Amino acid sequence: MKSSEVCLAILSGKRGWCLFLGVLVCAIAFTHTLAQSEKPVLAYHLTHVDTGEPFPSPDGTRIVFESKVAGYYQLLTMNPDGSDVVQITHDAWNHDTPSWSPDGTKFAFVSDQNKHSVVYVMYVDGSGLERLSPENAESIHPTWSPDSRQVIYCADDDLKPPKKNDASIYSVDVQAKTIKTLITGGVNTYPSWSPDGKRIAFRRMIGDMNSEVFVANADGSEPRNISNHMAFDGWPAWSPDGKQIAFSSNRRANYQIHIMNADGSGARLLSNTEGRATEPRWSPDGKTIYFTNCVKVDFGVDCEVMVAAIGN
Repeated sequence: MKSSEVCLAILSGKRGWCLFLGVLVCAIAFTHTLAQSEKPVLAYHLTHVDTGEPFPSPDGTRIVFESKVAGYYQLLTMNPDGSDVVQITHDAWNHDTPSWSPDGTKFAFVSDQNKHSVVYVMYVDGSGLERLSPENAESIHPTWSPDSRQVIYCADDDLKPPKKNDASIYSVDVQAKTIKTLITGGVNTYPSWSPDGKRIAFRRMIGDMNSEVFVANADGSEPRNISNHMAFDGWPAWSPDGKQIAFSSNRRANYQIHIMNADGSGARLLSNTEGRATEPRWSPDGKTIYFTNCVKVDFGVDCEVMVAAIGN
């Protein structure tokens, strides 16, 4: 007779001692059953999302971003609500940090197709690929001048991580391909011109553990620290009207997106996110900021595009 049938038979008895005996037998039976069952195992994420680097089109109708597809970072576009995703590149190499030209016709981005990080431009349909930076140098973080005639970029500062190496900032004429050195001396990355083209915002390392947002004249002269904080500040991006700068900082432990006035005053948190939020980009109307947020999940990291409205 099965243990469950024994329990039922005993518990149905009319004598008082049977009830006690029934409870005891049932407890032993169920304990034995639990002891024989398998212990639960750990379930974890097998697949992970690797998407980010959003950059809105100048009319605000599309966003270019990167996403890992079959082992390579490809460029894709989507509507501002995340719908209608279209893959632009399909090559067997990586495409990073896309930037949409102000005239709406081209992307600047970094590719490793020749085994180096090189800045390229192409039309938004993926045609007309042209190299802008030297083919044997490591160049990263391209963005456009307001007139779409130049691209500003920097040297890779992570050639031997975790140690940072010196990185200068350059501009290149898209037509003539002539290159100018704008800012040098130390680690200088994530450059971008202001909307009026008169200033440059960039990140500069101060020592080994501190990073600040700097602003300089368009020719690289008179660089000045505007963030002035003991935390790690970087990834600056101008608002469309040039009055504010969005940036990422670990002032609240994890990296989150902040906004400050163009002179560094009035810094405030944009959104209380979890994870590592970096690379903010403004919508053309200045009402929204898109950014990349990465969260550690089990044995991997998930990175996705996030969006936050500018509060009052």
